[in-house]
Parts: sequence; structure tokens; C-alpha cells
Amino acid sequence: MIILLIPLIVIAILFVVFIGIYNSLVRLRNRVKNAWSQIDVQLKRRHDLIPNLVETAKGYMKHEKETLENITQARSRAMGAGSVGERSKAEGTLSGAISKFFVVVENYPDLKANQNFLSLQEELTSTENRIGFARQSYNDQVLFFNNKIQMFPSSIVAGMFSFTVEEFFEIEEAGEREVPKVDFS
Repeated sequence: MIILLIPLIVIAILFVVFIGIYNSLVRLRNRVKNAWSQIDVQLKRRHDLIPNLVETAKGYMKHEKETLENITQARSRAMGAGSVGERSKAEGTLSGAISKFFVVVENYPDLKANQNFLSLQEELTSTENRIGFARQSYNDQVLFFNNKIQMFPSSIVAGMFSFTVEEFFEIEEAGEREVPKVDFS
């Protein structure tokens, strides 16, 4: 009788461990999805702010049509991107266009003094910071999830239920990786 009970206890323990691993994989996958949705919310906010910023600047920046068109095109590509990799590349391009835009704005003192523009600029800067925090949170969740599905014994359960490695939200824009040059001369 006891000899029959030992295999049943071992099977029950393995079943409980199996369920625990599966549930932790599901929990981590959902955290990754939640973290991505937080990035998505902030990206939408940025996409909504950009047209207002561009419209405010148009009246002052009549000679900077190309800069404004680049921002609009980059925004359209970012909004239409699908996968995390495509999205991160498109958002990197948009970030670069916005940075160039703010450099050009320095040549327009009237625009820099416009209260509406300053308010929109502050909102966009705040949103950029939120995107950075959301991206960091997302990448942390992806790291936890990817580690879990690649480590034994959870890799067995992950393989059985087709859990796949998630992409990190990486900076694609080369300019964002460069250290800014400071010159006081």
C-alpha cells in the first residue's frame, strides 16, 4: 500500500510544480503585455501632441518646411509600425526628428516665447520622460519573462505551451546612443 502511495505523491508533487511553473509563465507574459500597453499609451500621447506642436510652429517657421514634414512623416511611420522591433525603430526615428526640431526652434525667439508652444513643448518633454520609464519597465519585464522561458525546468513547460521570447524595446536611432558634445568656447 505504501509502495503505491509513493509514486502517486511524486506525481502529485510534479503536477503541482508543473502548474506553478505554467502559472508563473502566464503571469510574466501578462506583465510583458501590460508593460507594452504602458509604452503604447505614452506613444499615443506623444503622437497626439505632435500635430499641435507642429501647427503652433508653422506660423513662425515658414522656412523650415522640411523639418516639419520630417516630423509628420516620422509620426505616421511610427503610428503604422507593427512589431516591437519595427515600432522601436520608427519611434527612434521620430525621437531624432523631434530633437532636430527643437534644435531648429532655437533660431526662432518669438516661437520660443509663445506660451502655447512652451506648454506643448513641456508636455512633449514630460511624455518623452514617461516613455523612457515605460520602456525601462517593459524591458525589465521582458528580461524576467525571457529568463524564465529559457531556464530549466520552466523551459520544458514553455516549450510545451509555445511560450516564445519577447523582443526588447531598443533604441535604433544612432544619434540617441551618441554622447552629446559640450563646448563652452
